[in-house]
This record gives sequence, C-alpha cells and structure tokens, in this order.
Amino acid sequence: MKMIVGLGNPGRQYAASRHNVGFVVVDRLADRLGISVRKLQNKALIGEARLAADKVVLVKPQTFMNNSGEAVAALVRYFRVELQDLLVIYDDMDLPVGKIRLRYKGGAGTHNGMRSIINCLGSEEFARLRVGIDRPPVGDWANYVLAPFRQEELATLRQALETAEEAALAFIRAGIDRAMNEFNKK
Repeated sequence: MKMIVGLGNPGRQYAASRHNVGFVVVDRLADRLGISVRKLQNKALIGEARLAADKVVLVKPQTFMNNSGEAVAALVRYFRVELQDLLVIYDDMDLPVGKIRLRYKGGAGTHNGMRSIINCLGSEEFARLRVGIDRPPVGDWANYVLAPFRQEELATLRQALETAEEAALAFIRAGIDRAMNEFNKK
C-alpha cells in the first residue's frame, strides 16, 4: 500500500495559494487515476484505489497546515502504512517556482506542516516531494505562502505540477529511489 499526502489548507480562500500546491498535486493525481478524494476520515479527505497490485490512498488533511500531522499520523496507523510507503507533497520556499525535489527522509526546515507530521509520526524517515514556491522578496512568510502565484509564474508552475504528478506516480510504481533517480536530475 502507498499513501500519498498533499499538504494545504482547506477552504476556497486558500485554494490558489502557494501553500496549497500539495493539494493541487493530489487532485491532479486523483483525476489521472480516477479516484474521488471526498471521503472524510481522521480529519482528512481521502480516496482509495488500486494501481496495478498496490492499493493507493490519496490524502488531503483538513486540519489546516500547522496541524497536518494529526490527520497523517492517524491515517498511517489506521491503514497500517509503513513509513517507506508514505509520500508527503508540499510547498518549499527554498526551491524556485518550477523546481521539484524528492528526498527519502529529512527535517522540516521552516515548514510547519512538515514539522507537525514529523512530531506526530515520531520520525523523519518518510519520503517527501517538495514543490518550489520561491522566497518572498521580504521576510513576510505567512502572507506570502497564503497568496496566489503571480501571473508570470503560472506557466512555470503548471509544468512543475505536471512533473510532480509524474514523480508521485513513479513513487507509487517503483519507490523513492527510482523516483529520485529519474526526477531529481531534471
């Protein structure tokens, strides 16, 4: 079984924000796989399907970003997911818009959603797919991540979201090592 978690904030007012790229990638993946991510369970919207021999669970925590770990940890326990089969997709200010990066483990950096997940799981040993959102010109991080992308960034963002979707599929099909080998070189 593979669990793919996209981080974001619930609500229409956040739908187009930089902080919600994880939700967007999960929505794209759901469309591609024909999965409905609408069932509310353990403070998250989930959808389940089979891809080849693997069961796949797509997750969008509804706890707001800073408490994402509550939903993720509860679902990992409920579905008995091994941490090597968990992929968390989220925004990263340390990458420029248009870049993605896969890692098989690591810290939270400045990302409160990842900090919550690491704290609730008690481990950093799970895969993550970071989608670049760039840094704000000044240090107002909170307003920056909750703002939409600028018009001139949208074409680059669309390409990054497509690549992130492909990287998540590679993780499902072949695992994190092969996905990193293929997508971290691009």
